[in-house]
Amino acid sequence: MSQALLVEKTSKRGGKIIHEKDIQREIAKGLDPTMLKHQSKVIVLRNMVGPGEVDNDLEGETAEECLKYGEVTKVVVYEVADVDEEEAVRIFIEFKRVESAIKALIDLNGRFFGGRVVRASFYNMDRYRREEYLDPVIQ
Repeated sequence: MSQALLVEKTSKRGGKIIHEKDIQREIAKGLDPTMLKHQSKVIVLRNMVGPGEVDNDLEGETAEECLKYGEVTKVVVYEVADVDEEEAVRIFIEFKRVESAIKALIDLNGRFFGGRVVRASFYNMDRYRREEYLDPVIQ
């Protein structure tokens, strides 16, 4: 065996082993298996909206949309100044369980929203709790 096996959760108690050729298909559609290396209860969405496009409803709408992945503990919308437009707004979503964050990451990464391609990644829980929202995202 040249590579460690990866498992995809298919239900509450079930899963399937992902074959090497299937991984290549996932990479082609924007999901890099190494994204799952540093798992956390917190994911950060980038490029969902641009600078100046944040409104009062964004936080609530994001939380509501993410409920389909599991219980959402908190959503934080943070605008960053003097960066590329794709990095200007970071939306942090804290889930109650890591499994929910994994499902959300897999589904939301590469998704189109308002003509933009959303980029999702895990975020360090300790940095999130200290409200260090400017730190680099986990790649």
